[in-house]
Amino acid sequence: MISAVDCVLASNMAVFRMQQLPRISRLGWLMGLYAENYQRLLLLFDVHELAPGAYLSRCIDGLDLVVEVLEVHRYTTELRLSYRMADPVTGQPDPSAYVRVYRDARQAEVTHCYVGRQWQDALGLFPAPKLLFGHRLRMNSFLNKWLEFLAGQGHAPETLGPMPYAPSDEADALIA
Repeated sequence: MISAVDCVLASNMAVFRMQQLPRISRLGWLMGLYAENYQRLLLLFDVHELAPGAYLSRCIDGLDLVVEVLEVHRYTTELRLSYRMADPVTGQPDPSAYVRVYRDARQAEVTHCYVGRQWQDALGLFPAPKLLFGHRLRMNSFLNKWLEFLAGQGHAPETLGPMPYAPSDEADALIA
């Protein structure tokens, strides 16, 4: 039989154990996710070495991955990751993730995941901070799992090369 003293001791031990474990805030969790996304991205493709342009990663067991380096600035690189599949409505690559890589801070964050739908389109112009924060957390968790999946499929720096031109691209260039 458990006495009242045993119950008090057990609850005090539980409180003591909880005080020993560091608590991480939601912001700390998100910043840690940004850092993990950066490390995963760096292992997949050395983004520091990529110049603006389109690249294609091909592996035996997975879908072709398009890595577009949109802009390179002094401390940041803007990327779009997508498969070679198009949305039937817009004709744009889908799924896709726009990623901002902060090279100096060693972090990578998803800015939006769909062409034409930034957070304002998904959440409205004046979302509650908690809603906006949750949206960022979900997008960056998606990127984290996607990067892990891509590595498991065999995508790596050696599978990445310049994007080959399709015949339709050459015809468009001749018309312009």
